[in-house]
Amino acid sequence: MAEFIPIPQVYAAGRLDADSEGLLLLTSNGRLQQRLTDPRFGHWRRYWVQVEGEAAAHPEALELLRSGLLIQGQRTLPARAQPISDPGLPERTPPIRQRAAIPTSWLQLELQEGRNRQVRRMTAAVNLPTLRLLRVAIDLMDGAAPLELNGLAAGQWREVDGAESQRLEQLLKPSRAMRKISPGRGGRAGGGKSGRGAGGG
Repeated sequence: MAEFIPIPQVYAAGRLDADSEGLLLLTSNGRLQQRLTDPRFGHWRRYWVQVEGEAAAHPEALELLRSGLLIQGQRTLPARAQPISDPGLPERTPPIRQRAAIPTSWLQLELQEGRNRQVRRMTAAVNLPTLRLLRVAIDLMDGAAPLELNGLAAGQWREVDGAESQRLEQLLKPSRAMRKISPGRGGRAGGGKSGRGAGGG
């Protein structure tokens, strides 16, 4: 990430696979990173997924994604899945593989966990292989709108604004659920492809 972000010692709170795209929240605060990635807190992450095949024509596959699948011997948590229209994104570099005889379609998939290559493994398990994957939003679960990609192009980044910083700080204040967590700093939001690591992509 150093080639895109000229700020040292920031790390992704939930990484993307190298062949995935989209929103990364970057922070130098280890407690914030842990808070956002620990599945106990259930932060919904929203993905747009281009798949091989017509997803809307397979409601049983969508129901399996929603109810949970056995992936590598472990059942996934219930998810949100629905077909969406083509979001009209710029072409990916390198371009996705496409077979002329097989149509493609788009899904919106939301997860509360981030195992290694989870989205790809889930769609493959229901015979809708992933061709392109973007994370477009992270829900802070505080009743306000999720943090969204909102027009950041691949490789672009921005500082969180004042309201977003306050929301991130609020996550680290002591609560009944996690009394030992203390206040911390906010983070930065970035768009584009990540380096390596797990995060649901």
